[in-house]
Amino acid sequence: MEKVTLTIDNIKVEVPKEYTILEAAKAVGIDIPTLCYMKSVNEVGACRVCLVELQGARGLQASCVHPVSEGMVIKTNTRKVRDARKATVELILSNHNRECLTCFRNKNCELQSLAEELNISEIPFEGENTRGEIDDLSHSIVRDPSKCILCGRCVNVCRDVQKIGILDFTNRGFKTEVSPAFNKSMDEAPCIYCGQCIVACPVAALREKEDIERVWDAIEDPSVHVVVQTAPAVRAALGEEFGMPIGTRVTGKMVAALKRLGFDKVYDTNFGADLTIMEEGHELLGRIQNGGKLPMITSCSPGWIRFCEFNYPEFLDNLSSCKSPHQMVGAIVKSYYAEKQNIDPKKIFTVSIMPCTSKKTESSRPEMNVKGLKDVDAVLTTRELAKMIKQARINFAALGDEKFDQDLMGEYTGAGVIFGATGGVMEAALRTVADVLEGQDLQNIEYNAVRGLEGIKEAEVTLGGKTIRIAVAHGTAMAAKLLDMVKAGEKEYHFIEIMGCSGGCVTGGGQPQVSAKVKMDCDLRLERAKALYEEDTVMELRKSHKNEMVQKLYADFLGKPNSHKAHELLHTHYVAREKFGTKTEAVHSAHHDAAAARE
Repeated sequence: MEKVTLTIDNIKVEVPKEYTILEAAKAVGIDIPTLCYMKSVNEVGACRVCLVELQGARGLQASCVHPVSEGMVIKTNTRKVRDARKATVELILSNHNRECLTCFRNKNCELQSLAEELNISEIPFEGENTRGEIDDLSHSIVRDPSKCILCGRCVNVCRDVQKIGILDFTNRGFKTEVSPAFNKSMDEAPCIYCGQCIVACPVAALREKEDIERVWDAIEDPSVHVVVQTAPAVRAALGEEFGMPIGTRVTGKMVAALKRLGFDKVYDTNFGADLTIMEEGHELLGRIQNGGKLPMITSCSPGWIRFCEFNYPEFLDNLSSCKSPHQMVGAIVKSYYAEKQNIDPKKIFTVSIMPCTSKKTESSRPEMNVKGLKDVDAVLTTRELAKMIKQARINFAALGDEKFDQDLMGEYTGAGVIFGATGGVMEAALRTVADVLEGQDLQNIEYNAVRGLEGIKEAEVTLGGKTIRIAVAHGTAMAAKLLDMVKAGEKEYHFIEIMGCSGGCVTGGGQPQVSAKVKMDCDLRLERAKALYEEDTVMELRKSHKNEMVQKLYADFLGKPNSHKAHELLHTHYVAREKFGTKTEAVHSAHHDAAAARE
């Protein structure tokens, strides 16, 4: 690798020729502030916060895009540089909604942190402000133009990482804003609600639609029985909201906090993951053995499902008919659990703690209810759960470890845990399908070929004399690439796992927001996934069909996998959607709710 030598703040440094000044400075521990910059996503030099003084150059240079060269001499901390950065941030703040104390990103805002670091105490550039309308019609995402700083991070992550592109710069000059095409609501656009725009946003221009108060109301209503469940990825990230290192596994503390918040029952969505494998695994076997539609594609990522409905409707018949794990748990709580506990299902309120903003919209789909009752009544993100814990003034870090409630749905396996990482659903399914086809309890259960962060992973597995061709894709850009190859006849598979977010659920749109600066130092996908694989390895049971409570559920209630009753409760269907057609059912629902509230 060819290298060059340069001097930064009187420090000589040798770095690869491909580096930018920003990367070179970081290599010697010099911190240059950034705002619009996101490594490999948004490297455009738009905000001008990362300016440095380059010897021989006519003006200050944006370090995030300026390539290094031999003999460069750079100053990052002169008065000229400091004044320019301060003036830039002051100008941004002059047209920014500065109600910081009541902002969703208060104390976790990159703009707010910069203002503090630059010692900004007043804004000399007062004048007209642009204030667009808040777009809160969707069940998942709220867009607040008054907070937008036009950094472009959301635009590029949507367009270039997810390859969806529903956001872009609209209008010109002072009236420029970021919005969907034709100034439509995000609810009318072909948005999949993955929330990657939220985690990319450095401020609060994009956020999830909160449901905290409705959950508090349910908890405090003595006539309502509130059951909460937590997705596997939540335990790998919740600790970050309380100052713990990225990737810290906090399963026991999380359970303890949920019990202190007042939930009547605390279960793990991993039970639903094990149940999903039973249903999905047997569905796959049925398709292979009976000439069903192949490849079968997983259906537990609602962002991916919406992407398929909008962009690849020809693959809808390939989707597994299984509901996602948390929806399955909700359906079982309001049927089997209600029957066993002798509780009226109408008096049960189910809450899902999810790493995903798209789960909010998923739970509101008309297909996700049985006999007029929603499977899941409210979905909270990891961030929302952290807010509830803070509201209750619980010292999270000091909590001891507690266990999920152990009755009826209290058991889960390591296979369920790894659902939160890309390749995890595939690996969990193979552990069960392998035992069924081989007719024995196999000991080699780790399928490393489907692990890791490669965009598309492929493998062939020989089970029971059959060669099963599999593929795993994470992020909708990779999903599109994979499906295009299948459409063109270039690839043939039996089973495909697709997750809507890169890395899987561990980096879902509802996970803790981490600054771009921190993301330069570590790969969140890798660090959070480690926590899940660690929990899998310490579990006594690591195959979904070994879950005795799942087996009892079938024996006492469902009969067998893919039975009529199982289909009634645990399976669903999906529909093709127009990209920019009439308003979706979610918009109609929002207007109906608003009208009902007024009445």
